[in-house]
Amino acid sequence: MSGKMRGITDQWLNPLINPVIVKGLGASFHKEVNDDGGGDKLQVPSRLPILPLRGMVVYPMTVVPIRIGQPQSIRLIEDALSNRQIVGLVASRDSEVETPGSDDVYRVGTAAMVHRLSKAPDGTLLLIIQGLLRIRIEEFVDQSPYLTAYVSAIPEQIETSLEIEALRRGILDNARRLIELAPTIPEEMNPILIDIEDPLQLAYAVANQMRIDLDDAQRLLELDDITAKLRLLLGLVMKEVEVLELGRKIQSEAQSEMQKTQREYFLREQQKAIRRELGEADEQKIEVEEFREKIETAGMPEEAEKEARRELDRLSKLPTAAAE
Repeated sequence: MSGKMRGITDQWLNPLINPVIVKGLGASFHKEVNDDGGGDKLQVPSRLPILPLRGMVVYPMTVVPIRIGQPQSIRLIEDALSNRQIVGLVASRDSEVETPGSDDVYRVGTAAMVHRLSKAPDGTLLLIIQGLLRIRIEEFVDQSPYLTAYVSAIPEQIETSLEIEALRRGILDNARRLIELAPTIPEEMNPILIDIEDPLQLAYAVANQMRIDLDDAQRLLELDDITAKLRLLLGLVMKEVEVLELGRKIQSEAQSEMQKTQREYFLREQQKAIRRELGEADEQKIEVEEFREKIETAGMPEEAEKEARRELDRLSKLPTAAAE
């Protein structure tokens, strides 16, 4: 396996292509993970196995596919599944590091559960991971057989305000335009996003669809203030839409220019055929005219163009049956 394809964790299926949104984890989910009143609160163990991710950030309330190939990672997942254990997902600071250690990963990540596992022919494991809520690594306690750390949950409080609602609508409108422009995002995401009323879940769902630089993706996860988080995402979505629209415009202009060139060639050929039919020009005259057009459009140096025109005049005066 090549260096870029190996590592503690790689992407299996591109999370932009067919992500699954965890439905039903809106405001009730936030209440569940934040409730101190003794309800059915989601409990995150204080000690978790830590799985570094290369080049990606997993957000709460989303489901993504990933692939793992390193022996440490496979051992971690096997142990977690056998104990029905939650795992901690953190992004590696440098995606080129194949085996990130405790100093190579961000300290804020996502507690997650493994929902599905299958083994690929090359021995790697293909996983479906569900992000639950944010966690902060307080202290690493083991490096072997895999990273283990003490963690604390970082619940996110949902606020309501006119600005938050305006930001939510702005993100949704731009996300719908993004779906129209990006061939990697399935159209089925459109109704899914429309149904999400929770602004935080919408933010994570949209971010899960986009190509975001790792630093921006991590910053989006770490921001505690929901308003700041939505502002950051709105700026990223608007920029991506602008880039895709510009790309489509450039492609359209290039295609129009190509079609124009093809049309001009077709018309010239058609014009020659009409002249031949009407007997208005013989083959030699047509050939001379073709050379004359080529000389005019070639942009040759003055001396070269002068010599070419001299040879063309000579050609035009030759008898049709001449050997030259």
